Amino acid sequence: MDFQKVIEIRQSIRKFNGEQVSEDIIRQMISAAQAAPLWKNSQTSRYYCVLSPDQVEKFRDTVLPSFNQNSTKDATAYIITTFKKDISGFTNGTADNEVGNGWGAYDLGLHDMLLCAKATELGVDTLIMGLRDSKVVADFCNVPEDEQIMSIIAVGYRADSISPKPARKAIEDISKFI
Repeated sequence: MDFQKVIEIRQSIRKFNGEQVSEDIIRQMISAAQAAPLWKNSQTSRYYCVLSPDQVEKFRDTVLPSFNQNSTKDATAYIITTFKKDISGFTNGTADNEVGNGWGAYDLGLHDMLLCAKATELGVDTLIMGLRDSKVVADFCNVPEDEQIMSIIAVGYRADSISPKPARKAIEDISKFI
């Protein structure tokens, strides 16, 4: 699929059809994410993939707030994204600038976008969720304390046809050319 087409059709989906997403597709998504730029090749992004139907249901019912349970009730996978703390943006344990661990979050955001773009190219849809209880997520996925949980990405196939994307601000409203 042409990259411009991926940009045009990628949307956050809140109604999935329940068709199982394969582990191979999830692996392709993560592989694409690994191509993202990152701080000094630190490679701190981590992915916890909930794929088996019983674990997907358990994760949805015990980890997600009710509105996200509803939005993802027929998603067939969840990817929890984290980054290893105090590495990206750090030298010998000291932050290289005022952003500190923000660089780990920045790197992971770039990774997550490529992951979602690859999903779109493969015909799979996603919903990135940030509202969660990180302690509950960490316990469910056995995430070590040296990792920061950033997002939960629901993965599945959309139930409805593509609807128009919400309008975006004009370039003139968000840019300053110097």
